[in-house]
Amino acid sequence: QVQLVESGGGLVQAGGSLRLSCAASGRTFSTYAMGWFRQAPGKEREFVAAISWNGRNTYYADSVKGRFTISRDNAKNTVYLQMNSLKPEDTAVYYCAAREDLSYYLSDYNRDDRYDYWGQGTQVTVSS
Repeated sequence: QVQLVESGGGLVQAGGSLRLSCAASGRTFSTYAMGWFRQAPGKEREFVAAISWNGRNTYYADSVKGRFTISRDNAKNTVYLQMNSLKPEDTAVYYCAAREDLSYYLSDYNRDDRYDYWGQGTQVTVSS
């Protein structure tokens, strides 16, 4: 069992930056692939980024590629999402997700039904 707690959301102007954190409980964090998803009002939840258990492979949605960076620190049981050049369309609740997966290359990383554990979400609002 893994519990996930996101933090770092807030209100920022377009062009600004935020760093989200997701702290995980448990001693097996390093065996989990991690993902970030987001959900805007009236829209379905969508994939943002994912990272393999060892941090060597990362994956991004086209809409955030080049602006967002996912990383992890297994010693701190934490995964991060650095968000730069934020746009109003990035406004959403951001969720951290986890699944036990020791694959070097992730499959179905963009499918939310492939993740077993979810955080409560953190709001990101980007003003124009």
